[in-house]
This record gives sequence, C-alpha cells and structure tokens, in this order.
Amino acid sequence: MSRHVGVLGAGVTGISSAILLQRAGYLVTIIAKDFPAGFETIDPVTQINYTSPWGGAHNRWVPPHPSNPQSVFEHPLSTTTFSHMKSLFTSHPKTAGITFLKGIEYLESPGPEYQSLTPAKAAELNLPGFRLLSPDEFPDSKVTWGCEYETYCVNPMVYLSFLLRRFVHRGGRIHKHTLRSPVEIFSLSQPVLKNGQVDAVVDASGNGFGDDANMFITRGQTVLVAEECDATVTRQNADGSWTFCVPRGFEGGTVIGGTKEVDDWECSPRLETRERLLKMFAGTYPKILGGKGRMTVMADIVGRRPSRKGGPRIEGEVVGLGGGEEEEKKGFVMHAYGLGGRGYELSWGVAERVVEGVEGWFSCARRDATATLLGTLDQEGL
Repeated sequence: MSRHVGVLGAGVTGISSAILLQRAGYLVTIIAKDFPAGFETIDPVTQINYTSPWGGAHNRWVPPHPSNPQSVFEHPLSTTTFSHMKSLFTSHPKTAGITFLKGIEYLESPGPEYQSLTPAKAAELNLPGFRLLSPDEFPDSKVTWGCEYETYCVNPMVYLSFLLRRFVHRGGRIHKHTLRSPVEIFSLSQPVLKNGQVDAVVDASGNGFGDDANMFITRGQTVLVAEECDATVTRQNADGSWTFCVPRGFEGGTVIGGTKEVDDWECSPRLETRERLLKMFAGTYPKILGGKGRMTVMADIVGRRPSRKGGPRIEGEVVGLGGGEEEEKKGFVMHAYGLGGRGYELSWGVAERVVEGVEGWFSCARRDATATLLGTLDQEGL
C-alpha cells in the first residue's frame, strides 16, 4: 500500500512539493487554512499571511558567490525551478499562468558577484540569454553595471490554481484545516483525512509555526498597475533600495515595487510609498508610461514574506508522537519554509529536495523494520 504524506500549506512550495510527491507514487493530502482562488477574491487583510498571492512571482538570477553562502546554496534550486517552469510553459502556454520574457538588471553599486559575471561564467552557471549591457543602454549615469537574460514570471493565482487542479485531477486530496503544529497532523485520521493517517509530513507552512527563532517577517509593499511591460526590470540603487516591475501576464497587469521592511507588521498600504515606487520606476523605465504622464493604479499590495536568518530551512526532523511506556512513537517532518521573497524562484528545486528527504526517511524506516524483524527471528531461533 502506498505511503500517505501530508503537506502543510497550499502556497507555491506546498503545492509544488505535493505534485512531485504524488509523481513519486505517494498518496498526498494538502492541509491548509488558505487555498488558491482568483486574485480579486483574496482578502488583503485577513489573508495577508497567505504569502503566495502577494508575490511579484518572477525569476531574478542571483549569481552564486563565496561572499554570499546563501546564494551558493540557492542557485541550483533556482536553475532546477527554471527547467520545470520551461517545461510547464511549453506544454501549457495558455493555461499555466507562466510567461517567458526578457529580464533586465541595472545596478548602481554592483558587488563582486556581479563584477565577476562574464558571459563565459554566465554560461557555466546556466543563465540563458545572458548579455552584458553597454553604458549607452543604461537609464542614467548612476547605473554602472547592467545585463539582460531570459527569465519568466507567473500570474500567482492563475499558476497556483492550475497546479492545484492538476494535483486533484491526479488523485490528490485537499483539506481546509488550521493546525497549531506539524505534529498535530499525525493525530488526524478518517474521516478528516480521506486517505487515513499520514506516514510523514511536509512543513511548507512558510513561517515554521512560530517556533523557529531564526524566522522574521519582511513587509513588502508594491503597486499593481494596468500597463503591460515587455520585460521584468530590476534596479538596485546605491543606498540599497530597489525599484522593479514584474508583468503578471494573463491580463493581470504589472507589479511595480517595492519595499523590504524587516519586522514591520503593518497591513495597510502607505500612500506615500505608492507614489515613491511609481516615480522611481517611471524614472528608470519610462517606456512603461506609453507617452502618458502616469501609470493606471489598480491596487496597492502589501504582503508578509516569511524570511529566515541563514536562509530557508530545508531539512528533515524526527519528532516524538507519544505512545506506550516501552517506546515513544516517532514521526518524520520534512521542513521546507522560510524562503522569504524567493518562493516562486526556488519552488521546484525545494520540492525535489522534499521528495529526496521523504524517500530517505521511508528507506530508513524500512531498514529499521527489517533489522527488527531479523533480530526477532534470531532470538526465536528461526
């Protein structure tokens, strides 16, 4: 009988992991408080902690460099995700919610990871379509380095609804439920979970259920405008601030951003921030205005990115489940959370690590069961 895996969270990490676990032959149930729906129906206040709807949801290549160990860890996850996105786009160009287009980078004060990025190095790192820009292609004299490359963006709720539909059509189960701990799911059984008790859990909760001291919230405010843009454009200013745009495609407008405000829990948009974001981006990429004086604002977006000191937690943990006096029962939780603002960019790479972790646990469990059986038979002289 197939093992049953419970995935906690219906954001991009959770649904991607559920699909790959399902593909690996497991029975899978996604348990979450919030599930994908039309972006227009998601409540910006009560569902602010459901991070995936509010993301810019595009791929921005971050070159791996020894000066940034986290970039070295995350780069293979991003290239794996790029391959999955390309495959989905090729097979479902009109329904998956994915758009492939050009990415443009402008940097005022590039670090060593960018200064050392030659076309040959970019090819080694699997950065498709990479080209260094010449100074006459920069928007102004403050920019000292620039490049372009092939990338993708997704319309978040179109994309996640597409993935969830595929998951359910292939036999996956979903259950709307609020959990206080990943361990709690081991106590759930039929009829709550149609596939019965779970044999392992994937914690794709985003924030780690509040018991990880390395977690912190980063508030992000962006603006959704009606204008379409022909590229994702990112500019890093010398003071560390950013301006960027992410076309959502599928008549979803363009996201203009954005802020990174650590430990700021304010859920209401700040109008002065909106005006600053629009002004900064128009100054960098006036082409989006189409000759008009101002972009057409559709909505202000505020989201909370569940960020983590030291990078995302992608590792397995054996947890105690209580039990009899002789021996406490054990369960396995595969943690996959704390991706900050890179959830979409790393999603399929993280999902592959999740499957590896779950399969490793079941392999160990089989070996332990075999060893116990052989020990019993030996004691009985068989």
